[in-house]
Amino acid sequence: MLIIHAKIDTMAGKVIEDGWIRTKGEKIDSLGSGSVRPAQDEQVLDVRGAGVYPGFVDAHTHLGMWEDGLTFEGDDGNEETDPVTPQLRAIDAVNPIDRCFGEALAAGVTTVVTGPGSANPIGGQLAAIKTCGGRIDDMLVKAPVAIKMALGENPKSVYHGKNLAPSTRMATAALIREELFKAQRYQKDLERSKTDEDFDAPEFDMKSEALLPALRGEIEVHFHAHRADDIFTAVRIAKEFHLNYVIVHGTEGHLIADALAKDGVRVLAGPFLCDRSKPELKNLTPQNPGILANAGILTAIISDHPVVPLQYLPTCAALAVREGMRYEDALKAITINPAKICGIDGRVGSIEPGKDADMVVFDGNPLEMTSKPKYVIANGKIIQ
Repeated sequence: MLIIHAKIDTMAGKVIEDGWIRTKGEKIDSLGSGSVRPAQDEQVLDVRGAGVYPGFVDAHTHLGMWEDGLTFEGDDGNEETDPVTPQLRAIDAVNPIDRCFGEALAAGVTTVVTGPGSANPIGGQLAAIKTCGGRIDDMLVKAPVAIKMALGENPKSVYHGKNLAPSTRMATAALIREELFKAQRYQKDLERSKTDEDFDAPEFDMKSEALLPALRGEIEVHFHAHRADDIFTAVRIAKEFHLNYVIVHGTEGHLIADALAKDGVRVLAGPFLCDRSKPELKNLTPQNPGILANAGILTAIISDHPVVPLQYLPTCAALAVREGMRYEDALKAITINPAKICGIDGRVGSIEPGKDADMVVFDGNPLEMTSKPKYVIANGKIIQ
């Protein structure tokens, strides 16, 4: 495909006026400005001066885990029978035929991170996936992309009702530490068994196996944390175990932005186009992502779908702009920033040669409430 007469906001540091983009298969092959000669039999898409942006990226959703219009039958996001479940994999629960995939794609959201909810202190493995396709195995960008951990009200509320631990923030943190210590010991015993013939390898432990990539820094840990004290607990645990970590939600991040910036914390901010449904959200404000970004924190905006339906991700970015976030920062917060934070920017998040050919075309401002994509291109194909 050859896209011509485009204003290309690459999200890689430059905007190309009257530009062109050439794709080959599912990848971006090249781009530039001015005139270009189509290759023989090349599909040409003349966008007539419209803006072309990278496909939008939402770094925290539960897409396909809580299916649209269903209750228990389609609720596969929280395994509330065990507070520590790092071995659970999102890809075994996602239903790609859920109609919310199509709604997200129609809005230009081409990549999401999806996975377990926050009932458990350790909930399971998150996956970065495309929103187009019918088979999850063919939609993967990276799996696992992270291990989900949760602090604050959600775990203690779930297990308090069962009269089980954790029913306090102390127990939540202790359970996380205990499992990480076990995985550390498991790894040391595995390594010793390879060099000491008199030392037997430990019995296989699927929970510890699932945590080893996080302990080795090969995948991230995404900490669900709203309140400032919970955010600091996440940072404390991450430092203790040398984890590559991200704060998810960070609702009170605006109260502690300087401290987070000093520690180099990355934040997936949101949802904020919603009500204050529980006590730890009392300081929720749509000013949060702008304050974080202005403090120098690498910030992405998230929908937490289905809390905010995925098709409203650009609307969330628009609200953040209205409440003080710089326009370009808001665009980055739904494109290159979430891709960088989740370690998938080698494939998505910007328009550059070699990356996936995921793009969204707008005649107007993509963050205007009344704007609708003119074209959505995913994996090199025009979806609409």
